[in-house]
Amino acid sequence: MIDLQRYVGLEAEPPRVSRHVVNEAMIRHWVEALEDENPVYVDAEAARAQGLPDVACPPAMISTWVMSGYRRYREVQRLRAEGVAEDFPYARLMAELDAAGFTSVVATDVEQTYHRTVHPGQRVTCHFVIEAVSEPKTTALGEGHFLTLHKSYVDQDRVVLAEERFRLLRFKPKETQ
Repeated sequence: MIDLQRYVGLEAEPPRVSRHVVNEAMIRHWVEALEDENPVYVDAEAARAQGLPDVACPPAMISTWVMSGYRRYREVQRLRAEGVAEDFPYARLMAELDAAGFTSVVATDVEQTYHRTVHPGQRVTCHFVIEAVSEPKTTALGEGHFLTLHKSYVDQDRVVLAEERFRLLRFKPKETQ
């Protein structure tokens, strides 16, 4: 039996700083893709009429600012395939789960709490903490561990913009059990 509880409470990885400041172009891409017609996201006058200083970033968009991109995703997958774990707790946890046969993943749920409206010009940073790791659970997908990451999104002045609890299941596919 592997001891995964030692990871609980640890900073999962270094903080992720957005590659770009929050900007109107990306907000517009988001709202058009989702067909969100709220004018405060694309019209500064409509935003000011609602008491906002400028257009607002849709709250659910908060995590997109700190996404590391496809190139980084490919690098992480290459390292994982080579059995290399980066030197931070989340990567070591994933490597340990891989070695124990928990190689598949599915996101189970996300809870977000929004504290401040995000506007163009802000830079978002996300701090990740491993909040919980379950004991082994039997699910319809196979035996696995539920992991909960607590994410705190802050602006360049360290003001908390949003918090998120992201849960995923790392499991052994049934055909391998």
